[in-house]
Amino acid sequence: MIPEAEEGGNPFPAADTLKGGASSADALSRRPRPFSAFDQPNPDDRMLVDTHAHLYVDDFSGDREQVMARALGNGVRRIILPNIDSASAGSLLAMAEAYPGVCLPLMGLHPTSVREDYKRELDAVNGWFDRALFHGVGETGIDLYWDRTFLVQQRDAFREQLRIARRLALPVVIHVRDSFSEVFEILEAEQDGSLTGIFHCFSGSAAEAEKVTGAGFHLGIGGVVTFSNSSLPRVLESVDLQHLVLETDAPWLSPVPFRGKRNESGYLPLVAQKVAALYGCPLEEVARITTANAVRLFKSAS
Repeated sequence: MIPEAEEGGNPFPAADTLKGGASSADALSRRPRPFSAFDQPNPDDRMLVDTHAHLYVDDFSGDREQVMARALGNGVRRIILPNIDSASAGSLLAMAEAYPGVCLPLMGLHPTSVREDYKRELDAVNGWFDRALFHGVGETGIDLYWDRTFLVQQRDAFREQLRIARRLALPVVIHVRDSFSEVFEILEAEQDGSLTGIFHCFSGSAAEAEKVTGAGFHLGIGGVVTFSNSSLPRVLESVDLQHLVLETDAPWLSPVPFRGKRNESGYLPLVAQKVAALYGCPLEEVARITTANAVRLFKSAS
């Protein structure tokens, strides 16, 4: 696991340190609760924002506080939590309440949760926006990797959530898997110049990246960029760093050297280091630019 920085020390461990070493499991007990000190910090060149993590799921039920301690210790000072469906909303909001100003919740319906009852799920999504503060819409989109049975329903659910985002002037986090043309067709039809957000876990072509950025959206870059068989490093050669945000998608898609194991927000510096190497710039510059992008998108992340 990534070792935590000492209190007041450099939150970006050296690359060789990231590959091993001891971590402190009781860091949260040394910090005041709740995390009021992080409500309105001044972002600096070492702050990272994980724009996509599901730390509220059961995978973290046994060590969630330690996971949060490792994230904070490694400079990850904001974590955006996209929703999955009505069953996950309670645990999502409980985590946001436990870590105010650090974990920022989104509300949406994940495409793999779209079934025959999707209209009822969308009603629940709409209802939540009247009951709590959310910083964006998501995660939504279209996923045709597992099953095409509910493509019509997925298209309708995605379109409706884009309209929610437009109505509420919120960013939208878009899930795309074997569905870029389907997603982009709907996005183009709904884009009135006000929609913005992230193409989560982007792994498309250079031409698709150009379409995404041309539509006013950012590319979410996560652990896939560290994989030896990934085409993403070559794609990013034609993408300006100003169009990127960083993410983990925890608990999935862990970066090397943790590939195949549970992912967590504390691993985000590994993604940032890879991006810095690809762009030939200091890690602090990647942190500064991607954090500024996330702050602009989610506004309340500042």
